[in-house]
Amino acid sequence: MGYVLPWGQMSMWGATVITNLLSTIPTVGKTLTYWLWGDFSVSEPTLNRFFSIHFMLPMIIVLMTMIHMSLLHNSGSSNNMNINPNKDKIPFNKFFSIKDLNSVMIMLMLMMTIMFSMNMTILDPENFTPANPISTPNHIMPEWYF
Repeated sequence: MGYVLPWGQMSMWGATVITNLLSTIPTVGKTLTYWLWGDFSVSEPTLNRFFSIHFMLPMIIVLMTMIHMSLLHNSGSSNNMNINPNKDKIPFNKFFSIKDLNSVMIMLMLMMTIMFSMNMTILDPENFTPANPISTPNHIMPEWYF
């Protein structure tokens, strides 16, 4: 979804290809594709929908993770070996919270380094041209992460 947001030439054609995959679903494929587009082709409503999904999805994932962690913390995980669960318990707040925060901080530092110092090396130059549904890009190639 984030790939579509710059709305360059490659972004628009990437959105076209990915959303057209929905049209292969029997019976409801075309309806789903038109609903996702918001029009009869990839256009401004598609960009708005992808931006909204791109903005809301991380918040929903964080909320569901917090609900999951609180439920797991309150009820505990299942034990199918019939062993005393309180024998080798480690406090959640000190050990696991610090361990998870360390992992998150390392990943954030790595992402910030890539975003702020090497961002132009991973971008496709074709995506700097404005989206044009009339002409297909000449040099289509997979992104760097593929």
